Amino acid sequence: MKTLRIAIFVSGNGTNCENIIRHFKGSPNVSIGLVLSNKADAPALAKAERWGVETVVVDKTLFNDEAFMATLLAQHGIDFVVLAGFLWMIPAFLIDRFPRRMINIHPALLPKYGGRGMYGHHVHEAVCANHEVESGITIHYVSQECDGGEIIFQATTALDPTDTPDDVAAKVQRLEQRYFPEVIARLAAE
Repeated sequence: MKTLRIAIFVSGNGTNCENIIRHFKGSPNVSIGLVLSNKADAPALAKAERWGVETVVVDKTLFNDEAFMATLLAQHGIDFVVLAGFLWMIPAFLIDRFPRRMINIHPALLPKYGGRGMYGHHVHEAVCANHEVESGITIHYVSQECDGGEIIFQATTALDPTDTPDDVAAKVQRLEQRYFPEVIARLAAE
């Protein structure tokens, strides 16, 4: 069986990115071939480099350049793309290049709390403001609609009336850490 080579796209801290790298380190079936970021100062880059994963930073022009991105991903032998806190919309040519091989994780139970501007703390603040009794994660295929792709997996966590956005974030992050690598492994095996 061919080893599936994954690119992880990140914009921030890289907690999920590092967890995925750690999970698949030494795996005969999955390898992390590249971590791509739109921010040169993203802590995720240093984390990936510590694990020996090659990194690249792209600006908006390069990211939207089909020839550049096709060459970059081909040079790294990328078969599958994982968005782990990547805050730009994905151009249609990339979605078309990776049909059902590009996934995203969202820190809420879509379709609630999705769409433009709904990321990170913004999501958790909205969940608390609406007095939700549960939140969770959604892993979905990437489509041209922001947070609108087919849902692959969801997991929930109960919320207490006294939970702050930070409390919700911590509960959601535990779900991300537990389930995101497992879902990637399952998809890689298919």
